[in-house]
Amino acid sequence: MSDTIPDVYSDPLAHWFVTEAYLITDTVAFITASAEQIVAAGIPLYRMAYFQNTLHPEISGKSYIWRRGSTAVAGSAPHGPDTEEEYRNSPMPPVVEERKTIRFRLEEIALEDLTSPVLRDLKREGCTDYVAQPLVFSTGQVDALSLVSDRPGGFDNADLRRLYQLHFAFARITEVHTLRDTAEYLLNAYVGRAAGRRILAGEIVRGTGQTIEAVIWFCDLRGFTGISDRLPRDAVIALLNDYFGAMGAVVTEAGGEILKFMGDGMLAIFPVEDPSARAAIVAHAVRASGAARHAIAALNLHRSEAGTHPVDFGLALHIGEVMFGNIGASDRLDFTIIGPAVNYAARLEKLCTVTGHPVVLSSAIAALFPANDLTSLGRHALKGIDEPQEVFALNVAAEGCG
Repeated sequence: MSDTIPDVYSDPLAHWFVTEAYLITDTVAFITASAEQIVAAGIPLYRMAYFQNTLHPEISGKSYIWRRGSTAVAGSAPHGPDTEEEYRNSPMPPVVEERKTIRFRLEEIALEDLTSPVLRDLKREGCTDYVAQPLVFSTGQVDALSLVSDRPGGFDNADLRRLYQLHFAFARITEVHTLRDTAEYLLNAYVGRAAGRRILAGEIVRGTGQTIEAVIWFCDLRGFTGISDRLPRDAVIALLNDYFGAMGAVVTEAGGEILKFMGDGMLAIFPVEDPSARAAIVAHAVRASGAARHAIAALNLHRSEAGTHPVDFGLALHIGEVMFGNIGASDRLDFTIIGPAVNYAARLEKLCTVTGHPVVLSSAIAALFPANDLTSLGRHALKGIDEPQEVFALNVAAEGCG
């Protein structure tokens, strides 16, 4: 018996895929490196495209397209009829739905005989051969990989055999990328980016967390109970989505983090990671509250034109220390914030109705914001607070200031 173990992956290209490719965690970098390795191995690859199905509330799928001499470019397609039509007009349906490998010898097909816009464009670029393969994951998901040559005659049989053997390793690696992406997408969508990053980093033990300083944003709909009693279910859901869509966009664009939706309420934070930036972060949050008024006004104009119920809201801003971490039952956790400052913000929001202002600011916020841009709304009693608390509103003239 020989003392040496035979090298099953004597092909340097195959050896790279099983020993180095899996170490590349960025998908763009992986597609780029894979394509460059294929070219270096003597296979006449001009273009490679990886099509990833995604589990995402807004994105139907992602594409990673590489052309010789450049880096792969990532793109995404939203859910909707336009994306579905583009997919149906591509070569991909039999690859994804029937798990078939397909091939078009583009140099042998007249341009007018190609029904797919993608294939026509590739032929115009001078491409000669197009091959697409299914990438079957252990979960049953099917992604797709297309390989295009511009060499006269296209890929030869030896090229195709090497590529066919490689696509199994390629599928295993892209499955890992897809699973990681899916975890990030869903965590970002359901618990927020900051909480999602912490969860993926291993902060998953119940009761763990850290004390942070943050501007707390607490808002809800006015009169929602009556609205939900009067309107049909689908109209209520549409109203909530319109409201949270407008309010959430304002928060995220200003650098805030949405933590949770609670019925008709939304809790968000603007973390203060550097004490020297405290005033700047307060300014972002306060300006965002002014932007929220304009966003809801624009939304109501649109809803009025559509003949649907308008939206009225209350919003409170406060700043303080909170505990940000895992809270809940042993088998059902919530990554959120708790603490007196959160309770204060929730009670403060109730003063929107009392004062007649849709946005109220705590004195802690006012102390970090230009006084000339604020109006005192006087002192008001808050549940659970011994002394009446002074609250403020942002002047209308200051709402559009940078």
